[in-house]
Amino acid sequence: MNFRRITVSPQQMGGVPCIRGLRIPVATIIEMVAQGMDRSEILKNYPDLEEADIAEALQYAAEAVREREIPLLKAS
Repeated sequence: MNFRRITVSPQQMGGVPCIRGLRIPVATIIEMVAQGMDRSEILKNYPDLEEADIAEALQYAAEAVREREIPLLKAS
């Protein structure tokens, strides 16, 4: 997948993936979604964001998880 809204620069935020060159890490967006914030709340807190930024951040996170194994506890 080609991500047009996710940028990575060693000179910005330590090279973590951010939204469109802004100083808003993808992880921050994902964390807010995971905490139950709806998109309108996120956009209110970060007025520079657009709806498509949130959607692409979620897609980016899904692709990142797909690319590696994450150790999980075995279900009992």
